[in-house]
Amino acid sequence: MITKRVNSVADALSGVTSGMTLMLGGFGLCGIPENAIAELVRLNVNQLTCISNNAGVDDFGLGLLLQKKQIDKMISSYVGENAEFERQMLSGELAVELIPQGTLAERCRAAQMGIPAFYTPAGYGTEVADGKESRDFNGKPHLLEHAFKADFSFIKAWKGDEAGNLIFKGTARNFNAPMAGAARICVAEVEELVPVGTLDPNTVHVPGIFVQRIFQG
Repeated sequence: MITKRVNSVADALSGVTSGMTLMLGGFGLCGIPENAIAELVRLNVNQLTCISNNAGVDDFGLGLLLQKKQIDKMISSYVGENAEFERQMLSGELAVELIPQGTLAERCRAAQMGIPAFYTPAGYGTEVADGKESRDFNGKPHLLEHAFKADFSFIKAWKGDEAGNLIFKGTARNFNAPMAGAARICVAEVEELVPVGTLDPNTVHVPGIFVQRIFQG
């Protein structure tokens, strides 16, 4: 039987090094992989590019990495409630690429599904369109957007089994679902880890094929 269970968060993050591009699930503080983030802080890796809807708050989530200047670039949809994120962006200490939220989600999903690029009308006629190819569909202009390329994706689920099958609870599914399998290595932390065969297949939101490592947080 395939098992993707690792014994600790340290094992789950084996191979993470400075300069990597990382995806991190969650929306605000809902469904963030807090144990993986804490381990990134402990590892003291830096020069990171982080793809996430936002950057948590000042003293939790990705805000902890920003405090230690471990992130060089944030790719997200809004600055949110993080004063340090705002300060670093406005001062030029942090490179920031702001992306329409739906486009951010679809660039994750495209990477998950092996789709290299897609067209979307979102952002046409704004700064988002700078340097991007455009094309008309049904008389409406669309921008060409490329799927993300990331080294690791870190996601959080409510329950999972040792084969990597995942179930989310409520709105905590958010960006976690499209980020599963969207990077070279997907690490899932779960609140409850159960043996293979325990989960009803009809309730699984993300199949284990998208997950390489899983641990109980």
